[in-house]
Amino acid sequence: MSEYEHTCMIRGDGGRTIRAVLDRICDKWTLLIVVTLEQGRLRFTDLQRQIPGISQRMLTLTLRNLVRDGLVSRTAYAEVPPRVEYALTPTGQSLIAPALALAGWAIEHIAEIEASRAAHGDRDGDRGPA
Repeated sequence: MSEYEHTCMIRGDGGRTIRAVLDRICDKWTLLIVVTLEQGRLRFTDLQRQIPGISQRMLTLTLRNLVRDGLVSRTAYAEVPPRVEYALTPTGQSLIAPALALAGWAIEHIAEIEASRAAHGDRDGDRGPA
């Protein structure tokens, strides 16, 4: 067994598959939507109200992608006015634990990261990566 066989599943397609999945779940809004839906089924307006700063367009696009990827279900009710609810699928539910673990890691290490950023900016005038 290769020393790197467990990492990122790079073999085969050069990492394109795993990058596509990570690009989806690590975008600006996906994890916020997923964690918000952990409380149960929500209508579009309720989601938008509970996620500060998200525009109607970004919520629409992100939900569409999450439904397409099988992380969120969309249920439309034949009512007047129409009612649509969104909920996590079992696959979406399975994302909660890793998302919370990553958030916990960020909270645990934010002081170190901010100190490193400040030191890096002080050292080279915050020019960015070399």
